[in-house]
Amino acid sequence: MNNKWVRAAIPALLIHCSVGTVYCWSTFKEAIANKIGMSPFSVGWAFSLAIFFLGMSAAFGGKIVERDIHVSSLVACICFSTGMVGTGLVIKFLTGVPALIGIYVFYGAIMGIGLGIGYLTPVKTLMLWFKDNKGLATGISIMGFGLAKAIATPIMDLIQNKLGIVSMFVILGLAYMVLMLLGHFLLKKPDGWVEEPATNQGSALSMFKNKQFIGIWLMFYLNIHCGLMIITYEKQLLSSAFATSLKLATIVSVVPSFTAALNALGRIGYSTLSDKMKERNTIYKIIFTSCIAISLLTYFTRAVSAAESMLLSVIVIAFLLIINAGYGGGFSTLPALLSERFGMKRISQIHGLSLSAWAVAGLTGNNTSEIILKASDNNYQNIVIIGAGLYIVALVICIVLVSKKKDVTEE
Repeated sequence: MNNKWVRAAIPALLIHCSVGTVYCWSTFKEAIANKIGMSPFSVGWAFSLAIFFLGMSAAFGGKIVERDIHVSSLVACICFSTGMVGTGLVIKFLTGVPALIGIYVFYGAIMGIGLGIGYLTPVKTLMLWFKDNKGLATGISIMGFGLAKAIATPIMDLIQNKLGIVSMFVILGLAYMVLMLLGHFLLKKPDGWVEEPATNQGSALSMFKNKQFIGIWLMFYLNIHCGLMIITYEKQLLSSAFATSLKLATIVSVVPSFTAALNALGRIGYSTLSDKMKERNTIYKIIFTSCIAISLLTYFTRAVSAAESMLLSVIVIAFLLIINAGYGGGFSTLPALLSERFGMKRISQIHGLSLSAWAVAGLTGNNTSEIILKASDNNYQNIVIIGAGLYIVALVICIVLVSKKKDVTEE
């Protein structure tokens, strides 16, 4: 039982498939708003807070993860399950502003902390077990985070329809507690691995003085920001493109399943491909170049305005698939890229610090689209071209700032 699959891959999947259900937010947002008597917009900030606390807890919790993965996995389990169950109880007993504040606290802050620590905890252990295939290892785990939505959504719908929104949160909160506890007990670093103290290297925050780290942080942030600009408006983009189609309902219901699959496949595909490359940063060049190309093609054909032909329909769907794949691949390739640049000694701290980009993007991504749409009378073309421009900036940063030279040589 003491092998890399049982001690690293399976526990990582158990943890990531649990915390990854944060992306099921759209499944129950409207139900929460109706139950507590508040607007969907005000309730929606709970998701933004969850992503913010995810990134910030990962950024400042990396030291805890580095010191003891069993403490961090237990903290993640307690915070995540408490956040879920607490959200359900708030919805049951409170309404209006008090309920909204309670949801912000439980779903946004407490569960968000569990998300960040849980996301970060298995990553270094995976890379230690899969020393020669770090991209594959992190791809498997982070794919679990992406697949969580596809797995959990029908279950959430079933429980909501049969037992209600409150029961959904309480039942799943307890179920995820069991899964994460199992991951907690199984997770173990390889025998013989001794953590070397990282002395005389300064605080993790000193990484922001490092040109390569700043470049990685910025391109990672832009990839998430652009992805959220588009992915969170996927349904609306499809509705805009296929407004005159009699098959609109079918398209809107089917396409998101394919985009979710590409999001997950991008996570394992891009990171595994990086194992075969001399320089992992090449993956980000591929991601940004493909996203720029499909965004410009979509914009200049005006496909999202009216996909009236088969060709334009294919372009719109390809646009969403490629953006989703690049979004997922950016997450899974990051840990291996960071280990290539800075070694393994402080990888949990450095990876956690880089996830602060996710926290910021969680606040700016979908809100940028909201601002663009309000200023342009819901012209989705503007989201596409602004996204293309930001991907170009990310590609320039990738080429100019993220160079090949290692800053620290560690094994």
